[in-house]
Parts: sequence; C-alpha cells; structure tokens
Amino acid sequence: MHLYIDTLAYTNRLRYLPPAHKLLFAIIPLFIAFISHAPVQLAVIIWMAIWTIGYARIPVGVYLKMIAGAGVFLLMSLPALMLNMTSVSEMPAILSDRWIGIEWSNWYFYISHTGTQQALGILLRSLAGVCCLFFILLTIPFVEILQVLRRLGCPTLLTELLLLMYRFIFVLLQTAGELWIAQQARNGHRSWSITMRSLTLLIGQLLQRTLERYRQYSFTLASRGFTGDFQVWHPQRTSPSRRYILEASLGCIALLGLEMLTGYR
Repeated sequence: MHLYIDTLAYTNRLRYLPPAHKLLFAIIPLFIAFISHAPVQLAVIIWMAIWTIGYARIPVGVYLKMIAGAGVFLLMSLPALMLNMTSVSEMPAILSDRWIGIEWSNWYFYISHTGTQQALGILLRSLAGVCCLFFILLTIPFVEILQVLRRLGCPTLLTELLLLMYRFIFVLLQTAGELWIAQQARNGHRSWSITMRSLTLLIGQLLQRTLERYRQYSFTLASRGFTGDFQVWHPQRTSPSRRYILEASLGCIALLGLEMLTGYR
C-alpha cells in the first residue's frame, strides 16, 4: 500500500506542478479547517477530494480506503467524548444534557448532547485535516517535500532524519510481510494460542532483521562515500499553472467567505 502511494505521488496528473505550490495549497485549507466551523470543514473535505480524485486522478478506491482507515481511528476516540457518567443523586442536573442513558448500581451512564456535538466537531475537523494531508501525500513525492523544507531553511539534519524514517517504513513493512507469509506457510496461525505465539516470534524477528538491514544499509552508504549529507537528484520539470493558481486562490477566498457567513450567526 505504501509503495503504491509512493508510485501515485510520482505519476499523478498534478505531478508537473511545483511542489511548493501544492504544499502551500494544502496548508491553507488545513489552517482554515482548524479555525472554521462545520460547514466550512465539510466544504474542505469535498474540495480536497475533488482536487485529489478529480484533478490528480488518484483512484477512488485508494482514496476511500485511506479515508476509511483514518476514520476508524477517529471513531475509536469518539466514545470517550460522548459517554459520561454521574451518580444517581445528581441525575436531575444532567437531564437537559442527556440524550440516552442507563442506570447501573449507584451510577448513571449516558450519552451527552454536548459531548456528541464536540465529538462530531472534532471528527469533521480531523477529517478535513486528514484530506489536506492526503493531498500532500498522494501528489508530492516525499523527496520533493524535503527539498521544499530545505529551501525554507529547515535544518539538514532534520530533513535527513525524515528521509531515513520514511525509507525505513518500507523496510519494516517488507520485512513484516515476509515473516507473516513464512508463518502462514508453516500453519503458524491455525489457532488463537499459536497465533499469539507466532506474533511474539514475529515481533522479535522483526526487530532483529530490521537491525540487520539497517547495518547493511549503513555499509552500502559508507561504500559509496556517504559524507553525512544525502544528495538526491530530481529533474526540474515543474511549471506553474495559471488555471490551478486562480482556482486555488478563489477556492480559499470562498472558504473564508463561507466561514464569515456561517461562523457569525
């Protein structure tokens, strides 16, 4: 999945646009989403989906799977905001805020109206931010993001650490996949107890093999004269598009206008 995402970042229809433009375009709606209300956040979600799926031609299935994956994590955190509890003697104080509840022993558990509204607000804001970040992830190669950060004055050490962490994600996933397939071939997941034992072995072997690959990677860099600075070549074949600049500018202005109309009511 991650390798496929990296491929999409190099082959999407917005690949020829300057990475700094795309990065700036994603950051502005991200900022607007964090300071705006629900209607604007919903508009950001739809607008970023149009850019990602419609303009960049990212496959709908891939985009929806990524949104669903992020949505699962977001939904798992919502019950903590929606569920409240109080003692039975204090029930009259929360009747106006109670949506539905159940009494157990001396305690009363209920779903709060206020908590539900806060949870939905956080869900929309988070999804809008996730859509902006997915636009960056799917349309800008990671190496170009680092080059933009370097031009902005980001320390070289930090960008190199980010590059190493990004590359080792693939190493970790590849190693975990190989170990998982090897365990399945040996019927290592035929029962719950054997699956737990296999997972323990997988975690231990994963650490060992990842360290071994890291050692091999270090030897490879040293043999090629690595001096502590990654020099990544990339062709300067990007060119700005007036149409997209105009459309992005008008879109951001429209979002701010929508926020002024809906946020001050």
